[in-house]
Amino acid sequence: MLIAALVSMTGAAAADERVLISYEATPSVGFNLPKLKTAGYAERAAFSKEVLEKIVPKIAASISVDPVVLETEVTPGGYLLKTNASLQTEATLDDVTADRLAAAFGYIFHQHSVLVSRLDDSSGSTGFVTVRFPEDTLDATVAQRFFEKADAVEKGLGGGYTAFGDEQIFLNVVDGNGKPYSGLDNARFLDGLKRTAASFGPPAPQVSDSGTATARFIGNDWDKAPKGEEYAARLGGAGSPTVTGLDVVATEYAVLVSASASRFGWN
Repeated sequence: MLIAALVSMTGAAAADERVLISYEATPSVGFNLPKLKTAGYAERAAFSKEVLEKIVPKIAASISVDPVVLETEVTPGGYLLKTNASLQTEATLDDVTADRLAAAFGYIFHQHSVLVSRLDDSSGSTGFVTVRFPEDTLDATVAQRFFEKADAVEKGLGGGYTAFGDEQIFLNVVDGNGKPYSGLDNARFLDGLKRTAASFGPPAPQVSDSGTATARFIGNDWDKAPKGEEYAARLGGAGSPTVTGLDVVATEYAVLVSASASRFGWN
């Protein structure tokens, strides 16, 4: 996962507001892939692109979301000082539909959690900071170096990030009581990233934006719910038409996982 904790929730967003759903295509649990943990970014990105083309549209259709309305990219994403290929899906969806889509992604891809956020919602309490790099200089390697540098400058900044184009976005996620998991208030979170940007390079980035957002994680405890029951419950429960349709997609996904495991030596 990109960032590791439940963040604050506000009232339901209007259907015309953009939402971002962040997740990984490589499974976190449920497959015997002992060498996946050491797989490089290029391998994970190649797999993610195939999943984006062949599986993501079918997941959307399974919950009655037109795949055409989704804009999805394969980008670097960071979690606990490790950068992996992630999928970032943006669309104009209401909260209920966004959460259902997130649950469907988590169910198929065996993710511990999927992040749903609205970065343009200033009513939220989750701090965000955008670090902009010179054009065409931010790749997975640079993003990882900045990630590590940030954590060295201020402990707590190594939780997670999302990258888009030349921007690296950090969220100061909070728990159910509104306490940041980073241990930093929003002002200190911002200050640490400003200091990191000032001392980093080449390439030389700068903090280009900051503020507050709304975000939440849709998740499943695979130890307690090994069949993804928490995700399934959001989609009508096991045996429902939606989950039954997703189970067909899950079989196709498993075939892709098996093929990539053989190709890249993840077994």
